[in-house]
Amino acid sequence: MAAAAQPYRVLARKYRPQSFEELIGQDAMVQTLGNAIKRDRLAHAFLMTGVRGVGKTSTARLIAKALNCIGPDGSGGPTISPCNVCEPCRAIAEGRHIDVVEMDAASHTGVDDVREIIEAVRYAAVSARYKIYIIDEVHMLSKNAFNALLKTLEEPPAHVKFLFATTEVNKVPITVLSRCQRFDLRRIPAEKLAEHFAEVSRLEGVEVDPEALALIARAAEGSARDGLSILDQAIAHGSGGVTAEQVRAMLGLSDRGAIRGLLGLLLAGDAKAALDSLRAQYDLGVEPSAVLRGLLESVHGITRAKVGGADDRAQSAEEREAYADWSGRLSYALVHRLWQLLLKGLSEVHSAPMPLEAAEMALLRVIHASEMPDPGELLQRLANGEAIPARGAAAPAAATPASAPAAAIAPAVAAPSVAASVVEQAPEPVAPAAPPAAIAEPAPPSAPATYRDLVETLALKGKPHLAQQLHDFCGVVRYAPPEIAIKPVKPMSSDLVRDLGAALKGLTGDTWQVTAEDGAAEPTLLEQEKMAAEAERQSVLDSPLVRAAFDAFPGAELADYSLDQQRSA
Repeated sequence: MAAAAQPYRVLARKYRPQSFEELIGQDAMVQTLGNAIKRDRLAHAFLMTGVRGVGKTSTARLIAKALNCIGPDGSGGPTISPCNVCEPCRAIAEGRHIDVVEMDAASHTGVDDVREIIEAVRYAAVSARYKIYIIDEVHMLSKNAFNALLKTLEEPPAHVKFLFATTEVNKVPITVLSRCQRFDLRRIPAEKLAEHFAEVSRLEGVEVDPEALALIARAAEGSARDGLSILDQAIAHGSGGVTAEQVRAMLGLSDRGAIRGLLGLLLAGDAKAALDSLRAQYDLGVEPSAVLRGLLESVHGITRAKVGGADDRAQSAEEREAYADWSGRLSYALVHRLWQLLLKGLSEVHSAPMPLEAAEMALLRVIHASEMPDPGELLQRLANGEAIPARGAAAPAAATPASAPAAAIAPAVAAPSVAASVVEQAPEPVAPAAPPAAIAEPAPPSAPATYRDLVETLALKGKPHLAQQLHDFCGVVRYAPPEIAIKPVKPMSSDLVRDLGAALKGLTGDTWQVTAEDGAAEPTLLEQEKMAAEAERQSVLDSPLVRAAFDAFPGAELADYSLDQQRSA
């Protein structure tokens, strides 16, 4: 008679770690436990904490096996490498050992449940070396149950060990924490999860694309159990092998190539194409919130590339190349502003009754952020009693050039709600009477000829602080009035671009396009002055008279002395 077929076990149960070598991502804890066992310095209570699926309960069972293992020949002692062959190891793995009691605190929360443990710990183990109590989700115990356990937990019999596991360690009383040796299990890195899932796929005889493994590892968020559950579902979803497209379709993820294309459209200011791209992904089943999360991941990837962070192995070569290119063309201020706009849009999508429409409005806000009113200028004009013209219909259609990368976001400012409300309540502007023909209108002021002239003019026109910032910490990339591109040499306030634009408009009467870029720039005016002073000093040192003086007086130093003084001498 043929043996009955074994029931199917999900991958998360089938590949539960049976030894510390199989426990991935927790090397520090394994080393600590191994040293404690070798030196016979075992605590009487252990507390494992961490997010779901990182191996808390599995670690507790492994510790139980490590403490009760007797080896294949029955003469072994506690070991960090249990044999998985002896009767105690097999019984613990199968959950049938009489001296290893596993209790779920979520369903045993009261004092009576703890009282049973207190009564039982007085008796020696039946067959094992240690009587072990594994309490899962220990934070679910009631306050009275914790209090009842304290005395036993502090001074248990030598043959008893307590192993606690919890996802919410902040709910465990400090009096319990102080009596336990605590291990914080870390989230498992995505690259290690991908390697683990690849090995599981090989053992299952299923071919899975590396990109699909990376997607599953990313979606697992550091949890091996979550990732194995997703892999199980992906294998059932596909026919034969598992591809990245199938995983994206199953999880509702957006194609990362489409996300990069959408980000490029946002930076170029192409509103129609951006909305069409969002609609196309929505029609494929991608949630609007997933699109915005993908955009946020891309912006974060650009930032990491900009600061020289380590490459994410879950990223494709195309992603890394695109992020490297964008990181060289976008300034820190622009990237941070883009992040804030998208983050606000994501929160709106989560709470909006119409998520797609909320996502469209969020993308349009990113694109048209440059047309937002400057709150500082608005408040100043309102304080002076000036009428504020309404924006929108009368605004020129080509206010934001689509050809300039990131031009739509560079001067973006999130106007405070108080300023926006004041603008909405402002009266409609009254057209001034036409001036008499005999009175000539004054000529508009001309823009300074050079960047240095601009800085000096700002200092003379009541903007000394702004002029000082431009003089000391900003090199000019491009100066072609009414356009200026600067490169800050150190992190500056995000309001610098806005303040400079407002000051230039008040100075010349024209609307300037002001951007902060990371391209090649001239040295700052301060650096230029230092270089000129050093060149002048070197010229003084190279003069024959000064060289002769130093030869005659070897210990002499050059004091305040200039070429003008040399010539007058």
